[in-house]
Amino acid sequence: MGAKPRVLAIVLAGGEGKRLMPLTQDRAKPAVPFGGIYRLIDFSLSNIVNSGYLKIIVLTQYKSHSLDRHIARNWRMSNLFENYVAPVPAQQRRGDHWYLGSADAVYQSLNILDDERPDVVLITGADNIYRMDFSQMVDQHVESGAELTIAGIRQPLELASAFGVIDVNKTDPRRVAAFVEKPQDTSGLGLPDSPNEFLASMGNYVFNTDALYKVLSDDAVDPNSKHDMGGNIVPFFVGKGTCGVYDFTFNNVPGHSDRDCDYWRDVGTIDAYYEANMDLISVNPVFNLYNDRWPLLTGHSNLAPAKFVYGHHERLGHALDSIVSPGVIVSGGEVIGSVLSPDVRVNSWSTVRESVLLDGVNVGRNATVMRAILDKYVVVEEGAQVGVNHEHDRARGFHVSEGGITVVPKGARVKATLYAPTPAEAPDPAEAPGAAGSADAPAGSEAFEVSDSSGGAGDDGATTLV
Repeated sequence: MGAKPRVLAIVLAGGEGKRLMPLTQDRAKPAVPFGGIYRLIDFSLSNIVNSGYLKIIVLTQYKSHSLDRHIARNWRMSNLFENYVAPVPAQQRRGDHWYLGSADAVYQSLNILDDERPDVVLITGADNIYRMDFSQMVDQHVESGAELTIAGIRQPLELASAFGVIDVNKTDPRRVAAFVEKPQDTSGLGLPDSPNEFLASMGNYVFNTDALYKVLSDDAVDPNSKHDMGGNIVPFFVGKGTCGVYDFTFNNVPGHSDRDCDYWRDVGTIDAYYEANMDLISVNPVFNLYNDRWPLLTGHSNLAPAKFVYGHHERLGHALDSIVSPGVIVSGGEVIGSVLSPDVRVNSWSTVRESVLLDGVNVGRNATVMRAILDKYVVVEEGAQVGVNHEHDRARGFHVSEGGITVVPKGARVKATLYAPTPAEAPDPAEAPGAAGSADAPAGSEAFEVSDSSGGAGDDGATTLV
């Protein structure tokens, strides 16, 4: 194999994302918007392209329309050098069934390897937030002579029981001695240079093409296999003694800071997705979107710039510690610690705090949104509240996560309805001086007055999105 091997990249983007419901109700998990203007898959594709690999296959399956459209519109390569990003749907090429697992997804696409004839195959997931130069991992793979190299990220040893643990060879830490699934006994699993840490699999793999072809063909006819890359394919190479590991800690991405150099987040749950968005908005963010030496790539819309209107002290349109995307209008409302996606409207006397608003959300006058995720085209009517009372949110059919994040599904309309608690929830009137309707009712209660000020939900003459 030469110094510069022919590399084909395959992105596994067929995940259903059940734990991200209702954000995945109408879209595949890799197509979920993130960080204002991105989709989750943009992070994996950006890493691959920035690493210099420009022949990319994206394997799709569940609810793939928005994902296919995003790739077709925004990820176009130069035909002059035969570069491409191509979505490939499940085609039942190897039997009358859809993908049975991550390994089967690649197995059903082996015809692409026949056509491209790469020396090595880079396989990544499509729904993690991180920066990584894959060329450094490929270089180590080629130099080591391994048939498979897996990427590992360091985690505290006390978390080992929640992960698949890569037990490295103590004399050669670039070799995998064993792969232990969620061990209860962690003795001997620490790294040679850091006994209190272990390596967890990141779901990124580099294979020699011939070895990958053979193992997938054998796995396909194994009736006892779950056809899973981590559960079946990796253990095969570990047992054979030809599996290497690449320590993500030593990946050197241009322009990184000490704060975000080894940042990696699995956003597989609502709480993890929310927290990863919040990681973006501090003065010194845990994950820096603004590294122009390793840019995060996505499509660009023709929306107008964001603007903030009304400057009176009682009606001040402003956003603090927040991400504000193109097309956003903050019209006399307050936004704090939030992520606003394109074309969002925040109208007068409304408050949005610690929330993620996806494209086209319209927050009406005097409305309140607290610690919530609002999917595309949600309308929060005048005076309505989201995230203030979780029981009220649940009663209206909204999902509330374990971490207390309210999620409003795509296209929903949030009305300013009064909440009537059940008898078990109702407080004793004698012990509730702050009950709704009393003189000292707290600001978050449902005893609000709808403003009779002129103007509709769109103060700035903008069309209300329904």
